[in-house]
Amino acid sequence: MLICAVLISLGAGVLVAYGICTGMFGIFRMHARQVAAEKMAEDMVTPAQVLKG
Repeated sequence: MLICAVLISLGAGVLVAYGICTGMFGIFRMHARQVAAEKMAEDMVTPAQVLKG
């Protein structure tokens, strides 16, 4: 009985950790896309500013 309880709690902990990691990687992916979009927008704006200057 005790072994079953330990295995169930271990399995639950692994599933919770997997969910947290998946969520954090999703947040990191979203952040990386935002940074890339901002960098691309800066690169698009910079040549126009050089022509005006």
